[in-house]
Amino acid sequence: MSGTVVAVSRNSTYSFTKPNRESITLLAGFGVEGDVHAGTTVKHRFRMRKDPSQPNLRQVHLMHAELFDEVREAGFEVAAGQLGENVTTRGIDLLGLPRGTRLVLGDEAVVEVTGLRNPCAQIDGFRKGLLKQVVGKDADGRPGFRSGIMGVVVGGGVVRPGDPVRVLLPEGPHRPLEIV
Repeated sequence: MSGTVVAVSRNSTYSFTKPNRESITLLAGFGVEGDVHAGTTVKHRFRMRKDPSQPNLRQVHLMHAELFDEVREAGFEVAAGQLGENVTTRGIDLLGLPRGTRLVLGDEAVVEVTGLRNPCAQIDGFRKGLLKQVVGKDADGRPGFRSGIMGVVVGGGVVRPGDPVRVLLPEGPHRPLEIV
């Protein structure tokens, strides 16, 4: 299974969107260099209020560009970086990956998938009604979170739009993604 990096984004301040860049540098054990969410301990403001010492399992936010195609059909125009992701991909079922999957981005960067991103109310602040589009229902009627996945950097390197993405599945049994 393989795909492509469509866009890379980072922001040094807390804001909902992240500007697209020509490249980003991933630092092992830390995250995206220069991004507000980089660090060994949690950087998400809500999670920091609960326990600022917990490990940062959300160093890198990845989102599939196919989601933008789906929400466009529902009347929402969304571009890479606008939902706060660091890496936008195409051609990989990110939401279907098991926990522990490693994604090789470009020549050397490696991100290990830790779980699903939980979409927050800020999504509706960005585009009214969009939250309902990214929190669908699964076959059993349970909420299905579709706003990307989170990971930690296990191998550093530079990532650029157009870079290949290779998927390295973990040894079985595979565990489905949960919110981190």
